[in-house]
Amino acid sequence: MLFPRSPQAAYEHALADRDFAPDPAQQRAVQALQACFEALQAGEPCQGLYLWGPVGRGKTWLMDLFHRCLTVPARRQHFHHFMAWVHQHLFQLNGTRDPLQALAAQLASEIRVLCFDEFFVTDIADALILGGLMSALFDAGVTVVATSNQPPAQLYADGFNRDRFLPAIAAIEAHMQVLAVDGEQDHRLHPGTTLQRYWVNEPEALAGAFVQLSGDQPASDEPIPVGYRQLPVVRASEHTLWCTYEQVCEQPWAAMDFMQLCDRFSAILLGEVPELGARQRPAKIARGTEDAAERVAAGDRELPQLSANDDGVRRFIALVDECYDRRVPLYIEARVALEGLYTQGYLSFPFRRTLSRLREMQLQRFS
Repeated sequence: MLFPRSPQAAYEHALADRDFAPDPAQQRAVQALQACFEALQAGEPCQGLYLWGPVGRGKTWLMDLFHRCLTVPARRQHFHHFMAWVHQHLFQLNGTRDPLQALAAQLASEIRVLCFDEFFVTDIADALILGGLMSALFDAGVTVVATSNQPPAQLYADGFNRDRFLPAIAAIEAHMQVLAVDGEQDHRLHPGTTLQRYWVNEPEALAGAFVQLSGDQPASDEPIPVGYRQLPVVRASEHTLWCTYEQVCEQPWAAMDFMQLCDRFSAILLGEVPELGARQRPAKIARGTEDAAERVAAGDRELPQLSANDDGVRRFIALVDECYDRRVPLYIEARVALEGLYTQGYLSFPFRRTLSRLREMQLQRFS
């Protein structure tokens, strides 16, 4: 059967034939997406959409319905992937008089619509770039449809030099319809047949899962190439990877590396995952030498509280995001139950999405 030709038709099809639960907040979002879709198809000027709300309310799913229906040139990316693309191309444009304008013009020559998922800014470099890039994209005629767990005004709320990010917020609010998708249901928990992919203190469970997933494929414990480096593994076959948390999350791997893993493997097993939450500790940016030993207010800039293992947790979140977006099942053996994996720390807010996605991975329909 052909995919429905409009977001409204696709949504109604899901409700009728796929046992999806009706949701008034989703229906409002679909109406807005339908209006945007019709304007784009007619070649008319179109305001973008910024869909925000708690995890599991269907924001990504709705955006994907919209993207699949488009016949105009469009790109759909996870926000982190988009920013990785931006950094790469800005490096190539080094020396250009106005690189953000040049980058926006390049993108506008290739696509009419940019859809990106999980707009969540924590990196100061991203914040500084987005202040000019969002305005440049809108000025170039690119329609942006995005999802986020936060309204625009709360993006990068406690970030260093946040005033440099305020132009991005202003551009979003001026050029995108901001719409809450905040229904009462977490649709990722919609009943379905379960398939266990998370175990507590059962390393033998991962061994059994690896054998089952690998079948007759040859397997080895030799490191595998990822870019120009070698990733140590517990075992790896042609389509199944088994590593420990220390090998993947406590080493300097990046989201681009996880993209390569998901390109190569159809299932990933991660063992020995510790309790990830940690008490927060305050951190400050060191004052410059011009401050000398005397306290200077301008040099006493304070960062948000940090936890000792935040880097590893960030990589874990990035791995889960990549597996979820690519529909690559992630099998986990951990030291604590799923609900206790991250209970306190600076990353509590973004980890809500991670927890919701890990819950959905325990359903057979996730593949």
